[in-house]
Amino acid sequence: MFDKDNWQEIFATIKKSKLRTALTALGVGWGIFMLVLMLGAGNGLKNGVMQDFNGFATNSFFVWVQKTGKPYKGMQPGRTFNFNNSDLIALSQVKEFDVICPQNHLGGRRGNNTATRGLKTGAYDIVGFYPNLQDIQPVFIKQGRFINNLDISEKRKVCIIGKRVKEELFTAGDDPLGKYIRISGVYFKVIGYSEPTGNGERARQQSGVIYVPFTTFQAAFNYGDRVGNFCIRVPAHLPIQEAEKKAIAILKERHKVAPDDELAIGHWNMGVQYGKINGLFLGINALIWFVGIGTLLAGVIGISNIMLIVVKERTREIGVKRALGATPANVIAQIMMESVFLTLISGYLGLIAGLLLLEGINGALGENVPMFKNPTIDLAVTLQALTVLVVSGAIAGLMPALRAVSVNPVEALRAE
Repeated sequence: MFDKDNWQEIFATIKKSKLRTALTALGVGWGIFMLVLMLGAGNGLKNGVMQDFNGFATNSFFVWVQKTGKPYKGMQPGRTFNFNNSDLIALSQVKEFDVICPQNHLGGRRGNNTATRGLKTGAYDIVGFYPNLQDIQPVFIKQGRFINNLDISEKRKVCIIGKRVKEELFTAGDDPLGKYIRISGVYFKVIGYSEPTGNGERARQQSGVIYVPFTTFQAAFNYGDRVGNFCIRVPAHLPIQEAEKKAIAILKERHKVAPDDELAIGHWNMGVQYGKINGLFLGINALIWFVGIGTLLAGVIGISNIMLIVVKERTREIGVKRALGATPANVIAQIMMESVFLTLISGYLGLIAGLLLLEGINGALGENVPMFKNPTIDLAVTLQALTVLVVSGAIAGLMPALRAVSVNPVEALRAE
């Protein structure tokens, strides 16, 4: 590798056929360029989609009430019922559940309820919750503070408003903290201002939410002990689906619902959904590597063919080397070194071009396309691509090298 004569021969061969070498190198460079570009695009799409999971506890699930679908113990299907505060106590006895947060939505989930301040009015989602919601579905507080346990125990009439609520009920530059807004005839003091953590539809929904203490919600809006839904988190090492089934079974038994009634209790499992999205992008990533390496191999085959031509052109030279005592290992090493050198240099240039283009795309898009974010690749992937290049170069040079040592030295000396 450090033999000066070997490198002189390699550069002499490259200079002798510049156009041929450049066109062959272009195939390898294009292959690695496309691989890097596709991997970056895949990451950009994944980052955009996964942003909706930012902060969410992926080991959590949600359950809510629906109409029963089957008769049970003399009761007809289509029956309605409600979760209540005693369900919270019952669920709290299950050791697999480390966080349980009850929630209520005024007028149902995503219900639009009027909130006013002076002459300004808007329709928003009013949510009652416990402070431990932050452990499952974090609320980013831009100004002020979050609801605490003292707010819960004293049933304080305080609230946190979303971005859209602030923009519609308060004038520009008006600090909402300490001001009051009215919801269904009840005045609430603003103690915090939140901003969305997601993008797209989720961001729009988050910006139009007003959060109030759960106990205050039940008292102020005459909900009694009703609970709209439960958000439950389990330890990361426990199977999320089994925990979900256990919670649903407990709630069915408490509210006299048939064990096999699939309609009575609605549920949504964050862990399952996260797993599906991760699986999808693993498949996309595998497809990208398959297509990218296929494109790269096309260029490598080109280099292999060129090296075969080089070996044929240098048959007499190889014969002289063998006659002077060069071992087959010496000849193989030189041919493979030339192949790896061509592959690595052309691939490196393609890699750099791909990274520069991705950085340009990232800078041009910025935050304008929420579903396509930060289309770049990390250092580990770059090192993997370089490893693929070295291995490909070695494979490309192996066949020509074996061809070179298979030539009889005497016959090689006679070659024209």
